[in-house]
Amino acid sequence: MIKIMVVDDHVLIRKGIVLLLESYANFQIVGEAGDGEEAILAAVRNKPDVILMDISIPNGLDGFTATQEILKEVKNVKIVLLTMHNEEVYIQKAIEIEAHGYVLKNSQGGELYEAITSVYNGKRYYNVGLPQEQLEKLFLNKRKRKTSILSAREKEVVRLTILGYTNKQMSEKLLISVKTVENHKANIMQKLNLKKKSELIQYGLSNNYIQLSQ
Repeated sequence: MIKIMVVDDHVLIRKGIVLLLESYANFQIVGEAGDGEEAILAAVRNKPDVILMDISIPNGLDGFTATQEILKEVKNVKIVLLTMHNEEVYIQKAIEIEAHGYVLKNSQGGELYEAITSVYNGKRYYNVGLPQEQLEKLFLNKRKRKTSILSAREKEVVRLTILGYTNKQMSEKLLISVKTVENHKANIMQKLNLKKKSELIQYGLSNNYIQLSQ
């Protein structure tokens, strides 16, 4: 029996999801919540196996923040984000906070079942309308950010690249030769398995290298 909690600020939507899930013999609804704060308290109290979490909660804590707090407070819980947003920025945020699943609200009931059982069994479930290759790249970027393999100097080169510095301008600012700048860039691209300058800039922006102290 999988114990499930449903979080959504729209009562009718929440009740509809509960009704749908209750039709599965191996699901047990152990809690509901209408906002982020309520979700955290209910999760700590009811200790569900899986939480379906709405992202867009206008009052109080949003679903992303509530997810982060619950993952700190409740051991072994799995969280599937349930949302109408399929834009990459939302998916990237979900990966960043280590949500176990991501399902669109217009999904069929069978997909919800699959998402819940998948994350319960230790798998991730992201059915977001992105090509699998693009999705895997987002996860790969997350793993790279977690264990950064760039040196402080290489991060500075990335920051200056984002800011539009040429190799010559970088060499003057960092007091190194143009050749050394080129070597740094080649090493960075190889370490991160990137091919294009645009990918490097995206990586740097995602990792807040733009905010490194000058």
